[in-house]
Amino acid sequence: MHNKTLVAAAAGLGLLALPVLTGCGSGDAKGSAADSRTVTLVSHDSWLVSKSVMKDFERKSGYKVKVLKSGDAGQAVNKALLTKDNPQGDVFFGVDNTLLSRALDNGLFQSYQPKDAGKVLPQYRVDQGKHRVTPVDTGDICVNYDKAYFSEHRLTPPQSFADLAEPEYKNLLVTENAATSSPGLGFLLGSAAKFGDDHWQDYWKKLKANGVKVVDGWEQAYYQEFSGSSEGRKAGGDRPLVVSYASSPPAEVIYAKKRPSTAPTGVSQGTCFRQTEYAGLLSNAKNTKGGKAFLDFLLTKEFQEDMPLNMFVYPVREGAAVPPDFAKYGPQAKDPETMAPGTIAANRDSWVKSWTSLVLR
Repeated sequence: MHNKTLVAAAAGLGLLALPVLTGCGSGDAKGSAADSRTVTLVSHDSWLVSKSVMKDFERKSGYKVKVLKSGDAGQAVNKALLTKDNPQGDVFFGVDNTLLSRALDNGLFQSYQPKDAGKVLPQYRVDQGKHRVTPVDTGDICVNYDKAYFSEHRLTPPQSFADLAEPEYKNLLVTENAATSSPGLGFLLGSAAKFGDDHWQDYWKKLKANGVKVVDGWEQAYYQEFSGSSEGRKAGGDRPLVVSYASSPPAEVIYAKKRPSTAPTGVSQGTCFRQTEYAGLLSNAKNTKGGKAFLDFLLTKEFQEDMPLNMFVYPVREGAAVPPDFAKYGPQAKDPETMAPGTIAANRDSWVKSWTSLVLR
């Protein structure tokens, strides 16, 4: 979800960008011998893997990999659905649990169970009957706070959803639009999981009255509005609370020009929602054999252990090691809110519609 230039989710989550074609491979005409040795991955903007790890896959498998980046998670999923009859690639990576039902219900993927599927931690397994998607990574959408601001103002940082609506935090929080951004949607789902279908709207009325600011996506929220990020400080951001990820603090440490001894940002542990990202073999993929090999690769220990310091997410494979700095500065939330895929599927669209009329109008 994060990388060196996108310090958070997730997510190419919450970013707006034109499609970019990167990676190796040829642009030969359909059906050529070269195409049969090329696998095309469609993803959101935060896809990132170490060059050495990708080269190792290409050497061992004999396939070259093209990567087609398609904006943030929501944009990428929508684009893939619009082109599902004649897909842009073979494998899609980056649909998360907030949008998974939309992809499955619309036939985006075909069935395939990767070789190491049995090594995925049980809590992340879904669609076990059909195996249309493979869990790849997990992370937590959480409110981050600017430690310096709260220290200077002698104010205790909020630690729960309810805290955010208290008067002492008036005009301090920025979040993303739940209709256009994956972390924004995750934060909405987290509040619905916390307060229930009958009370989440009352909660958002309180947040609105307390001055919550809503922007289109994560990049704007974190890089421009949030006073705690290095970019936000340069941009004059004046909001010391932002909806981001539990893994944002280690990015602030690891990529700082002068490395601090502690992270300049913290995580409000009682505001987290667990997110899992999946990949799948696209229906009507032209290179199904290569696509299957690539899905196998995503669950290898080599790839799973490479993800934390590239996309700032946690592996889902049992026994995959996490770098010490990542675990130290960005531990997973101890008790995040979760929601069953069926509940998300049944309520997501109506909740987003209600949220839009309530918060944006």
